[in-house]
This record gives sequence, C-alpha cells and structure tokens, in this order.
Amino acid sequence: MVQRATAPESRAAFFNGNAMNFRMNRRRRIYEGKAKVLFEGPEPGTLVQYFKDDATAFNNQKKGTITGKGVLNNRISEYLMTKLGEIGVPTHFMRRLNMREQLVRKVEIIPIEVVVRNIVAGSLAKRLAIPEGTVLPRSIVEFYYKKDELGDPMVSDEHITAFGWASPHELEEIMSLALRINDYMSGLFLGIGLKLVDFKLEFGRLWEGDEMRIVLADEISPDSCRLWDVRTNEKMDKDRFRQDLGKVEEAYQEVARRLGILPEGIMSHDHHPEHKEEKDK
Repeated sequence: MVQRATAPESRAAFFNGNAMNFRMNRRRRIYEGKAKVLFEGPEPGTLVQYFKDDATAFNNQKKGTITGKGVLNNRISEYLMTKLGEIGVPTHFMRRLNMREQLVRKVEIIPIEVVVRNIVAGSLAKRLAIPEGTVLPRSIVEFYYKKDELGDPMVSDEHITAFGWASPHELEEIMSLALRINDYMSGLFLGIGLKLVDFKLEFGRLWEGDEMRIVLADEISPDSCRLWDVRTNEKMDKDRFRQDLGKVEEAYQEVARRLGILPEGIMSHDHHPEHKEEKDK
C-alpha cells in the first residue's frame, strides 16, 4: 500500500479544500481541458491556469486521478518555462500564483500539437513497427491537429498551411523553437539522469498592439514528456498511468525531486519509484 504524505502543507497541496473550490467557483471559467482549467486573469490579457489531478489517456478513453499531479506539474512547468525564458524562448508563463495555479499571458492557441521525438516510443513504435527504445538518427518533429473528436490526427505541414491553421512563416518559427527547446531540455534532463524520449508542445499567437509573435504555451511536465531513467530505463512519466505500471505519483515526485523543486514534505524515501514491492505489481 502506497503511503501518503501527512504534513499539513502536503495535505493542503494535494487535496482541493473548500477555500480553493470557493475561489474557483467565483471566477469566470474560460476553458476546461483534460488536465487544466483556464480562468479569467486579474488584469487584461492574462489568464489563471489551474492544474488538475485528473489523468486521461488514449484520447480520453482511459480516465483516472493521480493524487497531487496538479501540484507537481505546476511546479515542474514553472521551472522549465522559466529556464526556457532565460535562454530567450518566448513563453506565455508569467509567474506561479500558488500550489496549483500560475498566471499566464492570454494567447491565441494554434490548433496544432507539436511532437518532438528523440527515441522511438508510443505511437511511433506501433505505427512503423520499430522496437521501443530505438534511438533515432536525428530528432523528428511531427504535427497533430488538435481535435479530440477526430483523435488528434497526424497532419503534414502542407495540411497546416493549406487550411490556414498556421502560415508558412509561423510554422518555420514553430519548428525552430521546438528544436531549440529539445536541445536545451535534452541536456537539462540528461544532467539529472533522465532521457528525454519525446514530448508535446503547443504554441500560440501573442498580440501586443499590432505586433504578433509566436510563444510557447500550455505546459511542460511528465504529462507531456516521456522521461526514462538513464541507468534503468524506468519510465518516469504518464506512461506509468497509460500502461498500468503503478507508482505514478512517485514517478512525478521523483522528476520534481531531481529538478530540485519538490515541495517539502511530499515525498519520503519509501516513495522512490525504483523501490518496487510485489504487492504493487
């Protein structure tokens, strides 16, 4: 049986109390997705992004709850967005507000999911019958049309420009940013003993007067990245939920711990994902 953190701070972080629910109900909800809720921000041009504990897989066919996931993803995404901003990658992130919320700039989301792959896994392994774990000769960028009812179909740059989802210039900027983000994050994660197998990005148009620029939006977390331990190939991401591997919460905690951002009191030694017990298999 997996132990739960008992510190008051941890309990408040992991479970939505009455005060948090009251604040959420009072604010104007702009959009609710599978893992996050967007509320009207405190000033024009801003939104409050709230991270939920809900987990989904296979285009919403599998659903569940990962206790404390929202807290951890908020902290991890804050950390990575801040680091990317420091190297000049424009993002929608402004600042973290509390354990589950962050203030972001309001952007016009481009309806394309950008997937960068370094190692074969997931749908790529199934689609091309290539063994999972095969290192790609170079990073591959794929595009998927954001449409849940269609199952987010894979599309080409020709589709994107022909249907006006993004212009050729915007697509070029998106590609450039995606590869730059991949280069930086691959090194960052390798430095803490993790392989960046693949990850999903979303971009948006940020309007400042008559000027528009493409910025990184959404989140970067173990929900949107495949992360494997360098030494053991232990999966440290949402694949643990997708594949019923168990110890999902502990894997997210371990990623945060290695990044040095785990909220105090949340994780104990017994929660390390490599400490497997027969009863959890």
